[in-house]
Amino acid sequence: MTIAIIIPARYGSTRFEGKPLALINGKAMIDHTVDIAKAAAEKFKGARVIVATDDARIETHCLNQGHEVLMTSDSCKTGSDRVFEAAIKITPQPDIVINLQGDAPLTPIIAVEKVIHEFSVNPDVQVVTPVQKLTWDDLDRLRRNKQTTPFTGTTAVMNKHGRALWFSKTVLPAIRKEDKYRHGGELSPVHQHLGLYGYRFDILKKFMNLSEGTYEAMEGLEQLRFLENDIPIQTVQIPHSEIVHSGVDSPEDIPRAEAIIKNRS
Repeated sequence: MTIAIIIPARYGSTRFEGKPLALINGKAMIDHTVDIAKAAAEKFKGARVIVATDDARIETHCLNQGHEVLMTSDSCKTGSDRVFEAAIKITPQPDIVINLQGDAPLTPIIAVEKVIHEFSVNPDVQVVTPVQKLTWDDLDRLRRNKQTTPFTGTTAVMNKHGRALWFSKTVLPAIRKEDKYRHGGELSPVHQHLGLYGYRFDILKKFMNLSEGTYEAMEGLEQLRFLENDIPIQTVQIPHSEIVHSGVDSPEDIPRAEAIIKNRS
């Protein structure tokens, strides 16, 4: 099983231009993300870590840092488009492609490892993505955030085998008689989705040839295109002991990211 962890990195951003090269504790964001990918890749023989970008400044930086990098077109609409464009340039083409966003320097290494591991123990899976149960405090915080920014945070519901039933920017499931559940322990029944994906190469290729789905467009969630076309998504659970943080979306997020990374050191 050949594996490529591809990190899409775009320089242009309305909210945060040049984000992949922004410094976090004196180190470029893209370098932090590459380090996460390389740490996970060490456990899987022959796994490659590749940055995919459309910008010469990011390419030059990566080459100077010794990262493998591939140039992609500037017409890629999404990270998945960029990942696929890079994947078809790799020789030999990988069996498994991992999409780790370049602006995700706070991703737990275990999340990448568990996604890859699922392919090795379950050869039937086509797409894998991680989820984590929220504590009641985290759920309350997510609900408060959604009062001002309703499209922040994605939740997921799964069947008893961990196969995704749906993803939504709405908090799923709705919880009737919530007080009864709150007395059941620290963890709520709500799972938050982590924006990290693993695909079989043939499934990623199929995905790229599918039209945007109805609910995908409404929710702004690419993964719904798989479900709308009967392509199953297997989830893996990230233990609650591993604190998951959101990505870096704006310059104002840098101090928060710096503090988190310092605490992990």
